[in-house]
Amino acid sequence: MPETSEAPTPQQIANAYETVAAATKAASSNFYYAFITLPPEKRNAVYAGYSFCRLADDIVDDGEYGDLTGEALDSLQSHLAAAYAGDRSRNGDGPAIKEATPDLWLALGDTLHNYPIDQQHLLDVVEGCRMDLNGAQYETLDDLVKYCKLVASATGLALIEVFGYEDERAVEYAIDLGIALQLTNILRDITEDLEIGRVYLPSDELAEFGVSVDDLRNKRVTPEFTRFMKFQVDRARKYLESGIRLFPLLDKQSRQCPETMTQVYEILLDQIEKHNYDVLNNRASLSKFQKIKLLSVIWLRRLGIRFV
Repeated sequence: MPETSEAPTPQQIANAYETVAAATKAASSNFYYAFITLPPEKRNAVYAGYSFCRLADDIVDDGEYGDLTGEALDSLQSHLAAAYAGDRSRNGDGPAIKEATPDLWLALGDTLHNYPIDQQHLLDVVEGCRMDLNGAQYETLDDLVKYCKLVASATGLALIEVFGYEDERAVEYAIDLGIALQLTNILRDITEDLEIGRVYLPSDELAEFGVSVDDLRNKRVTPEFTRFMKFQVDRARKYLESGIRLFPLLDKQSRQCPETMTQVYEILLDQIEKHNYDVLNNRASLSKFQKIKLLSVIWLRRLGIRFV
């Protein structure tokens, strides 16, 4: 990897990884419980990649950049290209991105140097976030799946390069797993997304089931809405069933990460069903007890104790 400025010291790199680890933990993401299962080197790489993807999402969702949001995403892509090339002197064009600290780019650059991550996967994440700039409404499932592949499956494709695999079928299953997780997020966050003018549900299917956007906005849980949601949850589970075929194809040290991630999303889908699909008035989330239980399983597995 060519360098155009003085190479960072091992301590600088270690400090950079501590920064992205802290940022990941502060984000309070359900993913954090999955990431801690990884060996330290891979965990650091995942923290760096996650921090980049989270930053792209925050640029669009926070609204801080206003009319300059598109330019901020351009700047993010420029920073990524520089990090990928090992160029620590190039800062990118466009508005300054305050969260894009030098530590982020140092950690990400080191990760890209150590793992064969295709830069396009991370660029795809940015492009997926860019789709949200004009609001979000999707006519068909195919349109929605395209979005899911950009913002979620692309992340999964980057992750499996860190996890390690040899069977090329892992790519197909990682794509399906990403779609499953994103669809679950969409079903959980319908109300929150509506508040910022987004409807991540296929318009043709809403019409087919007799559900209107006004129903969603006014939190009307009609029989039609319940049937619609059951259909959507069943679809997410089918993608999940395909995605879990990824696990045995991964390096043994890495399997618990996506396994734990999947457990979290299975809990979310279970909760949606438990509340009779009323996500408009009941947001699915992990309880404190469920988080403690999940962490307990993680640590027991680290000790070599597994449950059937």
